[in-house]
Amino acid sequence: MTNFLEPDDRTYQARSQWQHRGATRPEFAAAPGPNQESVWDYPRPPRIEPYTGRVEIWFEDNCIASTTHAQRILETAGPPTYYLPPKDTRMEWLKASGTQSFCEWKGLGVDLDLIFGVRSVAWTYPKVFPEFAAIQGWLAFYPARVNCLRDGLRVLPQPGHYYGGWVTEEIVGPFKGEPGIEGL
Repeated sequence: MTNFLEPDDRTYQARSQWQHRGATRPEFAAAPGPNQESVWDYPRPPRIEPYTGRVEIWFEDNCIASTTHAQRILETAGPPTYYLPPKDTRMEWLKASGTQSFCEWKGLGVDLDLIFGVRSVAWTYPKVFPEFAAIQGWLAFYPARVNCLRDGLRVLPQPGHYYGGWVTEEIVGPFKGEPGIEGL
């Protein structure tokens, strides 16, 4: 049984609001140096690509997840978001928070709390648009709320309360979530 969504008028309206779609980098965007990526070169709609390096999620001394089978989502204006498979995640330590969200590209999202008393540490998409079937049920974690490591290095959280992108040294912005970057 699939849990795919069909786009409706609201979805198409939300998708059409974006001015920048990765085709050309705006003048205000930082130019990437050697071995760097600009978030303004990422596409919209977002692109999924596998990431085979080590991705780990920690809360204090507890390893919540560890995988070499992550999916990286690249979307204009945002640092990459990493989705981890449930099979590599301590699912018994997570519970639905009761908070839902909707992404015009991916689908219906559900926030997850950590049973140790930390709210909204991750989210998942139980219902997705068909083009994002590869991440249905996978988990993305907020680096502002738990320790997220990529290849042994702790990542920084994307600016803004709402976003879950992973900022690393090879990613340049400015990023969605910084003042003046909303709705671009």
